[in-house]
Amino acid sequence: MRDARSTTQSATGRRRFLQGLGGAATLTGFAGCLGGTAGRPSEISVAYMPIYPDMQHFVMQEEGYYDDLPVDVTAEPFSDGPSIVQAYASGDFDVALFGIVPAMIVLDKGIPAKIAAANIKNAMTVMGTKEFAGLFEEHGADAFAKFEKRKGRKFRFGTFPPGSVPDILLRYWLESELGLDPAKAVDVVAMGGAGPVRQALLAGEVDGTSIMEPVPTTVEQKGASYERVAWAGDFMPGQPAAVTLVHDRLREKNREVATAFVEQHVRATEFVNANPDAAAKHASRVIGEEALSVETARKAMDSPAADFVSDPYDVESGAKIFSEYAARLGKTDQRLSVEQLFDFSLYEDVTA
Repeated sequence: MRDARSTTQSATGRRRFLQGLGGAATLTGFAGCLGGTAGRPSEISVAYMPIYPDMQHFVMQEEGYYDDLPVDVTAEPFSDGPSIVQAYASGDFDVALFGIVPAMIVLDKGIPAKIAAANIKNAMTVMGTKEFAGLFEEHGADAFAKFEKRKGRKFRFGTFPPGSVPDILLRYWLESELGLDPAKAVDVVAMGGAGPVRQALLAGEVDGTSIMEPVPTTVEQKGASYERVAWAGDFMPGQPAAVTLVHDRLREKNREVATAFVEQHVRATEFVNANPDAAAKHASRVIGEEALSVETARKAMDSPAADFVSDPYDVESGAKIFSEYAARLGKTDQRLSVEQLFDFSLYEDVTA
């Protein structure tokens, strides 16, 4: 394995990888920067969230795969999807790795881009207290009513804000799988990300959650009194989570670069699945070992919710469901079609 610092961050190398330039504003003017061969950009900018489902970015950075692109790469981390939406709408980025709902918002705004690759599928896990897990195993959907009768209050879920990927998955599970009305059967507390959800679970402040790895693994490692009660792969096969969005200035006008990016994405996915130990170390390094230890990152790789993919067809069916919910919840003005969401041809070109 090449040293990530020497291959991806060397200013004197054949290509440069610049990390953490201090915000999207710093990158203004970088996107689509001309100067390459025959109108090809000399540099592209990548926005990403430092979350487990964006594993391909960690591998591409740490293994030096960005160095094998025909252009320089500048990457910038963002703490949440809405911030990437704003930056992408401003024209600051060529590629974004983030949740499918923020990607839908970008496309609903008419910004010229398409989802060219999936990052992960079936990524969400529903958790509940061990007491509730026993009720649910015995009574199924009726467990929520029995919980309320026993506790004198509704079951309280803590998850991401309304319309987010974890929130939509939770609503779908309650409505379509259990036949419940989320507004009547439970209370859903909106929280500002994986960190607050994890803290609420460890403090026993909520009764359950809908969340992606590595939060379930972390909670289990800490010995908190929660269990997994449902997994997206069982009731929504092909559930989308994080995806890779490519701007039309690459997808249509610089297809060589867009295809090369997807090729390295596929390469990264293959690396993750073949080398989980190394991938876990990369995730811990990029996210930060204080936030995600190597041990936790590796343990989470064994979860069925750590199903890393590149093929956008793998999340096509789930994307239709999410598009419906995103429109219903007012995150988008329209129910986006598969054609509006995806460009499958880049992946097809790479894997043909």
